[in-house]
Amino acid sequence: MRRLERWVLLLGLLLALAGAADGRAAIGEIAAADLPPEARATLALIRGGGPFPYRKDGTAFQNRERRLPLRPRGYYREYTVPTPGARDRGARRIIAGRGATGDPATGGEYWYTDDHYETFRRIRE
Repeated sequence: MRRLERWVLLLGLLLALAGAADGRAAIGEIAAADLPPEARATLALIRGGGPFPYRKDGTAFQNRERRLPLRPRGYYREYTVPTPGARDRGARRIIAGRGATGDPATGGEYWYTDDHYETFRRIRE
């Protein structure tokens, strides 16, 4: 391999590793049917526009961890997925993006996390 080709390959590898280190690694997927029942119920509430059981549901999700695709501030909204037996809101959430319609209820962009924003899986319909 020529020297320039090696540098290009090394640069590509470093950029891929940097993306993984800052949270922009590939996001997994999960079928809506494979979500826990509480998450399916929350997704139905989101699509129906509520009412939501938690005061913070529907508030802006800042994506501070940068694990979701980068979008303008206010693009994402977060919703609590109840955790059976938890005394608080627990760690499970659905994050809804505005999508093509501009409305999280109908935008079709939904992500599920069960570890309080450490990892996300895109919900497939």
